[in-house]
Amino acid sequence: MRGRVLIVAGSDSGGGAGIQADIKTVTALGAYAATAITALTAQNTLGVFGVHAVPIAFIRQQIDLVLDDIGADAVKTGMLHSAEVIDAVAAAIREKARRAPLVVDPVMVAKGGASLLDPDAVGALRERLLPLAAIVTPNAPEAQALTGQRVETLDDLERAARSLAGMGPRAALVKGGHVAGPVVRDVLFADGRVEIFESPRIESTSTHGTGCTLASAIAAGLAQGLAMRAAVTRARAYVQEAIRTAPGFGKGHGPLNHAHTVRA
Repeated sequence: MRGRVLIVAGSDSGGGAGIQADIKTVTALGAYAATAITALTAQNTLGVFGVHAVPIAFIRQQIDLVLDDIGADAVKTGMLHSAEVIDAVAAAIREKARRAPLVVDPVMVAKGGASLLDPDAVGALRERLLPLAAIVTPNAPEAQALTGQRVETLDDLERAARSLAGMGPRAALVKGGHVAGPVVRDVLFADGRVEIFESPRIESTSTHGTGCTLASAIAAGLAQGLAMRAAVTRARAYVQEAIRTAPGFGKGHGPLNHAHTVRA
């Protein structure tokens, strides 16, 4: 086991996304997962039916205790549902984890359509957390919300990636799964250049937790010392295979198969 990843995110009772998906992913890729849970959700493959926020002081306590004892080689954030939570998490990272690369997955809406981020928290995410990030990993709707630009085509994905990188992150990966077509294209802007990753679209309803899984896989790679491009490449391969071999559980958007791994 190599690489320590602290995951700051919400819990998914259905096990397909959130902290549960994060732990499975990091473990499958050979790294160690520690967590700070920001919210409890009551959900399954059909949607989110309840959210119970964790007190901010307790979120901070979880982060501090993990970092003070176990430490972290990378940090990944997921569901940070309010501006106050974002402020607290950003402060903790600035004080205790500045050297660990931060992967920001700007979770805004669940697969079933439930909102997971207060509308007034988007500005806090953009202004407080993104400047600390090694990489931000939005899908097209999230990138549109963060940049205020339309994100519907490949050119839009590239423009959004450049715009997001201009907000402070060292890299931006804008995912193209929401853009129609038989090929999924994700756009990475890092080190001043654009790279387009392509893969055939897998027609499946087992796509719950893909964003959480990808971001955690990237974090695991960075924690293990992989360069950004290598971490993204391995993470995408892991997610594709997890979708392809998904177990087919549930009546809605089902979970991936996290119980597989890929070679670096």
